Amino acid sequence: MTEKDLELNIKNLQNGSQEAFSAIYDAYSGPLFGLCNKILNDSNAAEDVLQESFVKIWKNANKFRKGKGSFYTWMLNITRNTAVDRYRKVKKNPTDEIQNHEAYVSNVKGQQLNIDKIGIQDLLSGLPDEQQVIIEYLYYKGYTQQETADELEMPLGTVKSRSRTALKALKELFTILLTWI
Repeated sequence: MTEKDLELNIKNLQNGSQEAFSAIYDAYSGPLFGLCNKILNDSNAAEDVLQESFVKIWKNANKFRKGKGSFYTWMLNITRNTAVDRYRKVKKNPTDEIQNHEAYVSNVKGQQLNIDKIGIQDLLSGLPDEQQVIIEYLYYKGYTQQETADELEMPLGTVKSRSRTALKALKELFTILLTWI
C-alpha cells in the first residue's frame, strides 16, 4: 500500500468505510498477528487478540492523529497493549516471557532484528539514568505508564514527559548511528 493510498484509507476509515478497513486489515494483519503471537506464544489467543485489536482500531479510528506518529505505530501500540493485557489475565507474573520477546523488533515484512545486535542497549546507556529506568519499565517489562508511575512512586506526568524525552533522544541517537553505517 502506497503512502497516498494509506492516507486515503485512513481518512475513509475515519469516515466509517468498511472497504478502507478491509484494505488496512489486509495490509497490516500479518505483522500485527506476529506481534500478538510473540507476546502470547499461542496462535489461537493471538487470533482473538488480533480481532479484538482491529475492533478497537475500527472504533477509535477518529482518535488517530497523524502529527503524533505513524498509523502503523498507532495500530501497533493498540495491538501490543491488547496482547499484554490478555497475557496478564492469563499469567500470574506478567513480565517474565514478555521480557524475552521484547528483545526483538518486527518490521512490516515480519523479519526480526535482535536489539542487542543493532546497539539499542548502547543507545540507552547514553540516556540519563531516570530516563533509562522509564524506558526499561515501559518497553522491557511491559508496564503501562500508570503502572510505571505507581511502581516508581512518581507522578504520571513525570513518567510521560521522561518517556517522551527519552524516545526523542533515542530517535536522534539512532539517526546519528544510521548515518555512520
